[in-house]
Amino acid sequence: MDTFLLLGGLLLILLGANGLTDGAAAVAKRFHISDMVIGLTIVAFGTSAPELTVSVASALKGSADIAVGNVVGSNLFNTLMIVGCTALTAPILVTRNTLVKEIPLCILASLALLVCANDLLLNGSAANRIDRTDGLLLLCFFAIFLSYTFAIARGKNNAPGGEAADAPEHASPDEPIASLPLWRSLLYIVGGLAGLIVGGNLFVSGACGIARGLGVSEGVIGLTLVAGGTSLPELATSIVAALKKNPEIAIGNVIGSNLFNIFLVLGASATITPLGLQGIGSFDLLCLVGSSVLLWLVGIFYGKRLITRLEGCILVAGYVAYTAWLIYHL
Repeated sequence: MDTFLLLGGLLLILLGANGLTDGAAAVAKRFHISDMVIGLTIVAFGTSAPELTVSVASALKGSADIAVGNVVGSNLFNTLMIVGCTALTAPILVTRNTLVKEIPLCILASLALLVCANDLLLNGSAANRIDRTDGLLLLCFFAIFLSYTFAIARGKNNAPGGEAADAPEHASPDEPIASLPLWRSLLYIVGGLAGLIVGGNLFVSGACGIARGLGVSEGVIGLTLVAGGTSLPELATSIVAALKKNPEIAIGNVIGSNLFNIFLVLGASATITPLGLQGIGSFDLLCLVGSSVLLWLVGIFYGKRLITRLEGCILVAGYVAYTAWLIYHL
């Protein structure tokens, strides 16, 4: 039964990712909104919905390790595996604005989580936990991020030449985006989101059933199977977007999802109920910071803002190494 849930969830995720990408791209074209802003908001929020659902439900049930591990593992999966696999499918063009502002914001978010989750080291507390104060602080960061995103939308819509002035040197003409009636675009977006959410939940249910049958701890489940399952929407959406010549949606989706996960998902979960940490350590959080730094470095120093297939292999290898470390320390 768990295997059928896993496979059925995967199918829904793939179908939902295709519909969401088509609908989001059509909306961007109709309202003259940049692909990056669509990726950072609509697509990112939709593909982060499984993380939000799983983490809040886990927090309410007292499974803090799954709630936090889901976010930490999902962001690691997003940054290393998803960007890596997407680059292997089609090299990702990265704008200067993304390298100067969005990716550094991801690094800042990871550092904020590292600080919030280190009460034992910084405050001399008996144990590490993300309490309500930390949760409210993360939600404040989320509000700032939304304000920044909408400022980008207004600025690029009003600027002469729009985003073209900041296009990467290796940019190639995008594949024409199909013009769809507004009702159909919205139907694609809503239907795609529904498929992603339902498919993600089915996948996680099947994966958790299999994992618990093998006697794996909640922390490891959260960092690996739950994180990978709830991140499948981001993986499918980013690869489909790259294949459809919308690289800004692909990279914007990952960056936006990472910020949504830390600021909104963890912020909301910790505000509802404090999250005690047992199976999630400083090493996992440092790896999260390091993955964002690595993404920034491959964009800055190699390929002139083009994440190539070779760099995609480096990112995937980083995730494989982290997973191997987890398995070794079971």
